[in-house]
Amino acid sequence: MPADAVEAARKRLAVAAEDLDANRIAALVRDLAAEAGVAPVWERVCRPLLGGLRGHSATEIAIEHALSEGVRIGLDGYRRDRGRPLPPDGVLLAGAEQEAHCLGLHALAAALREQGRGCLLLGPALPWAALAAAVVRVRPHTVLVWSQTPLTGRAYRLVRFGRDFPRVRLFGAGPGWIEPFPPPSVRLTTFAAAVAACGAGGPP
Repeated sequence: MPADAVEAARKRLAVAAEDLDANRIAALVRDLAAEAGVAPVWERVCRPLLGGLRGHSATEIAIEHALSEGVRIGLDGYRRDRGRPLPPDGVLLAGAEQEAHCLGLHALAAALREQGRGCLLLGPALPWAALAAAVVRVRPHTVLVWSQTPLTGRAYRLVRFGRDFPRVRLFGAGPGWIEPFPPPSVRLTTFAAAVAACGAGGPP
């Protein structure tokens, strides 16, 4: 996206957020993604706006929630085919157990749909046992677990999960994973890396 287009998009979203208009935010996000692609809209428009909201007052907290909700709705509605099941070689995305924040996963899911990749997003705070049950049920080739804080980014849980499912490509993403974890699980540190890893081929 050209710099002037990025600035204009940020201003339009900021105005809608100040009006607490999540529906308008969602529509703007969908239109911007259709014009420029999910990755630049997420990384150059949405993330900087969300990062700039500090929640120092009740009004700022309300604006932050409206912006987050609108972005989530917009990303979730982008190129979604409601009748398409997850294929056996698809990607499963989930927030780590007790992790309440996973907006980045909604962006990743939208970017994968943009590429025509099968993807199932199970949302935040998925217990490890539930994640294991989901893997058995839908048989994805890739699982990515998001952690926002070190309280939820427990590397040993990811390692244990990888041992239970050795044929699943396993990734940890988000700033919460601060401890190193051994192969075959891999920590992804950028949005581009997550898109590339989840968009790659089938199981090892």
